[in-house]
Amino acid sequence: MSPPPAVSAAADCSSIAEANPARPGGRTGAPAKDATFAAIGLALLSTVFFAMGDIAAKVLTHTLPAIEVTWLRYVVFCLIVVPTVFVARGARAMHTPRLRLQIIRALAVAGSSVLFILGLGHLQVAEATAINFISPIFITALSIPLLGEKVGIRRWAAAAVGFLGVMLVVQPGGSAFHVAALLPIGAALSWAVAAIATRLMSSERPDVTLAWSAVVGLIALTAFVPFHWRTPTAGESGLAVLMGGFSTMGHWLIILAYRKAAVSTIAPFSYAQLLFAGLLGFGVFGTVPGAMTLVGGLVIAASGLYTAHRERIRAREARLAVAGIRRP
Repeated sequence: MSPPPAVSAAADCSSIAEANPARPGGRTGAPAKDATFAAIGLALLSTVFFAMGDIAAKVLTHTLPAIEVTWLRYVVFCLIVVPTVFVARGARAMHTPRLRLQIIRALAVAGSSVLFILGLGHLQVAEATAINFISPIFITALSIPLLGEKVGIRRWAAAAVGFLGVMLVVQPGGSAFHVAALLPIGAALSWAVAAIATRLMSSERPDVTLAWSAVVGLIALTAFVPFHWRTPTAGESGLAVLMGGFSTMGHWLIILAYRKAAVSTIAPFSYAQLLFAGLLGFGVFGTVPGAMTLVGGLVIAASGLYTAHRERIRAREARLAVAGIRRP
């Protein structure tokens, strides 16, 4: 699955993008205009890969258990990420002073992946994607007790609008309601827990965090997958490799995008995944998102865009405040 839009400072990709130690000197000040355009292009391209990965996962859920599909995705993820981190970092590749938080984050990400792929087995990709984008609402709510943040009325209003959008997609109590719609909601909540954990260990190197997420997630899934195993065919194995490759490529592209531009600038373009999920879903499965899915998706996107706008304003005010304090 793909990460929901990082419209909160607690979101996963924002911490990965900020101050990657692998880049000497890091990025300072506002990004250049051409770098911002390049970042937007990378972010849009990442949504295509994320959508393709979700399409592949849905195809696999037709014949394989969801937990096995998730496990296969993690196998590919580990085979790509962990060797890369060890080559870059050597013997200290997995060194972390925040082991407990790393494990919590990794388990939350793995749980989010399982729940989302379970949902894909019953829902259209566009529908599951739209519902999963409720994650920023959970991040907003959890940031109060866990991070001590103050959330103003405008952010709560945006969260309420986003929740309304999810209700339009889910349609509780209506004839179109499917209990499986609760699965991507659970995935969004689990992802929010992972995002909060990421924020709590913001001083950690992002490559170390990625490695721990890959290894712990794979170990946890390996403990359960024997109880839900069906030997995949050669075709299913090949599709699983593509699924893991698409997802990993999507994450790599979004990391590159956040290195080139601010989170609040890039995050709104993550909602393009709704469009690609609908188009690819139609191309592969011949399914057309319902009217309520389209309307609800637009409402969720509007909520996320406004939240990103508020985050940009808060970041600017914080920079001005710091600049004022530092003036002689």
